[in-house]
Amino acid sequence: MVPIKIGVVDDHPLFREGVTRSLSEVSDFVVVGEGANTSDAAMIAADGRPDVLLLDVSMPGNGLSVIDDILSISPDTKILMLTASEEVDTLVDALQRGAKGYILKGVGSRGLAEAIRTVFKGTRYVSPAMSAKVMEYSLSGQASDRDTLTPREREVMDLVAQGLSNKHIGLRLDLQEKTVKHHMTQILTKLGVTNRTEAALRWREKR
Repeated sequence: MVPIKIGVVDDHPLFREGVTRSLSEVSDFVVVGEGANTSDAAMIAADGRPDVLLLDVSMPGNGLSVIDDILSISPDTKILMLTASEEVDTLVDALQRGAKGYILKGVGSRGLAEAIRTVFKGTRYVSPAMSAKVMEYSLSGQASDRDTLTPREREVMDLVAQGLSNKHIGLRLDLQEKTVKHHMTQILTKLGVTNRTEAALRWREKR
């Protein structure tokens, strides 16, 4: 089994060391780099090419600000925010910038391993507690709704609500499937939901 390469970036040494030690005990994980700031994060992305990079939000340089650089350096790296911040705006910002997941620091070792494996496979992961907050935020009317979607995103959502797959949406709109996937990532973030089923339900409610 080829191990999942992981980078850990957090400015609290004891926390970082604890996470690294915990991950090193998992048979299919290997930690390829540790760091304390955004410069370290970029260096780990360049030198270690991790499959998954754990990134804190509140660190010197601001974890959110380096997401673009990391993905430019190593496009295949999946970024998983590991943070104490429970702000929905921070979560949304992280996902919009390209992070694949958002998990709170109170998570146990099993939960962290699950999140890592999930984003490694290309699926977005958000802590259950944060998912609930996002839903509450959305239902309160504070989150962005269909009015914030671009005309093309609204076309995509109309077809998602009809049950079409990304492939068939691409054929209908003359778009590549990867372009449809990109639109779906933006749509999920703007609607404040975590999957296309929730998006379709919200879309029908707004009509």
